[in-house]
Amino acid sequence: MKRGDMWLFGVIAVVMSLLFIMWFQNESTAEAYEGNKYARITIDREHYQTVKITDNEQLIEVRSKRGYNLLQIKDGGIRMLEADCPDDLCKLMGFKDQIGETIVCLPNRVLVELVGDTGEEAMIDAVAN
Repeated sequence: MKRGDMWLFGVIAVVMSLLFIMWFQNESTAEAYEGNKYARITIDREHYQTVKITDNEQLIEVRSKRGYNLLQIKDGGIRMLEADCPDDLCKLMGFKDQIGETIVCLPNRVLVELVGDTGEEAMIDAVAN
């Protein structure tokens, strides 16, 4: 092994260690919150609706002057099921079930934030309180 190879191996080892630590911390803080979860929906920075996240399936239609979105709540999380925006990126954001996660539809200016009982937006804030 040459000196450059050893440096490369060392850098890769450090990066992998940091990623593992970050992943482990995220997993441990994600399980710390045991209260109710809510989806806070805003359109154009104005509150539209707050919905309790449950295991039962719910469909929420979000209609505004900019467009249409359909949210699905089930299994303790939420996802964007339908949207009439041209890029469909909001549907690709996937299933969100942790406090602090968001779904954003920029063309329709819809923001969905998962918050806790006291309105915590980030997992670290919920644990620190």
